[in-house]
Amino acid sequence: MAEQTLRTLMRTVDVVVTAAISPAAVVAVGLADLYARFPLRVGLGLGGGAISLSSQDTGRGAAATRDEAVTQAIALGALAGIPFAAFGALFGPAAIRLLGADPNVVELGGTYLAVVLLTAPARHVSLIAARSLQGTGDTRTPMYVNAVSNVGNIVGSVGLGLGYFGLPELGVVGVGAATAGANVFTAVVLCLAIASGYTAAGFARPESAVITKQLFVVSTPKIAEGMTSALAEFPFNALLLTFGTNVNAAFQIGRRAYQQVTGPLSRGYSVAANVVVGQALGEGDPKRARYDGWAVAALGLVTVGTIGVALAYFARPLVALLADDPETLRYGTWFARAYGLSAPFLVAFVALSGALQGASETRVPLVARATGMFGFLLGFSYVAGVTLGWGVSGAYWGVALANVWMAAVVAAGFHYGDWATRAADMMAERGGDAEPTD
Repeated sequence: MAEQTLRTLMRTVDVVVTAAISPAAVVAVGLADLYARFPLRVGLGLGGGAISLSSQDTGRGAAATRDEAVTQAIALGALAGIPFAAFGALFGPAAIRLLGADPNVVELGGTYLAVVLLTAPARHVSLIAARSLQGTGDTRTPMYVNAVSNVGNIVGSVGLGLGYFGLPELGVVGVGAATAGANVFTAVVLCLAIASGYTAAGFARPESAVITKQLFVVSTPKIAEGMTSALAEFPFNALLLTFGTNVNAAFQIGRRAYQQVTGPLSRGYSVAANVVVGQALGEGDPKRARYDGWAVAALGLVTVGTIGVALAYFARPLVALLADDPETLRYGTWFARAYGLSAPFLVAFVALSGALQGASETRVPLVARATGMFGFLLGFSYVAGVTLGWGVSGAYWGVALANVWMAAVVAAGFHYGDWATRAADMMAERGGDAEPTD
């Protein structure tokens, strides 16, 4: 959670810096981030496979197969990032123009996208390496490395974006350069930590096709889930742009206010659920795994749910910290309230998705995400906002109902699914002799 707090703070600072530049800069970075989420989703998907196998093999003391899974996942992530780097360099402005943005936004967003996507391979490696270590129970090493990286990113965004600290004022390009530099730093340091023997996980020669297959089996639905979310955001942002540029900016800012105060906790609970469920299954105790999954979700409901309600109550002053334009502030406040009031459902979805991932079951969260994003975030928002004439209010309801639906689907999947048997079968398939663990 501490690691994610700094990461989210870094993204929030980016919004503040771009808001200080111009409203067009906010929209440019927001639209560029729609494309930047594709490599993020691939990295998180492969990281999902890595943490699942890493936690299970740690629980059963199979260090050799764990290390090979870590190595294969990191190598696959680096290779998968290359096409994204090429896309950013060749098609950055065209990608932003496709969303219907004005020429100024196209120029700013295209340049930012090219700079950030250039380090997509490093971003993949950093995400996968961090989750591989978390699967062993080591959440401190990724926290330390990412803390330094994110603080450097924050300083770089302010310095290069606005010209502080004696640095040149590069605007949106400077914000992107700070993010790119942080991506490379994190990837290099985490790989050095794994290779040096400092961490429980290490590198091993890739030899097992079974491990490769299982990484894809677990990661592919996770990647598809993330891609589904990213794809739904394109028409949703286009829908918001039809209501005005300020409405789209308000959505970016309102969601950022929510993510800053609740996102780190939610993502922390997801990792925790993944690790405790995966390790319990590795130790051959599915009953404890089921209890632990529900326990983490309950803890998330109490903490994040309470914070979400508080966010809804104090939404206006929080959003005012990120925007001072009256129209953007008004719409952003209601977006923040929609996210805040549905926070208990979103954290339940995230925590239980992590628990299922620890059991190598990533198909149920995919179904939940796909139906929630296209059925409610996009479908309901369009029908209510355009067809029924609710306007922006339809989007507020679409955001909230999507979170409620996704929580309901994964809760049913975790309660009724036979995920413990699936995990046991996959562990038996990849074999590996149990070894003593610390």
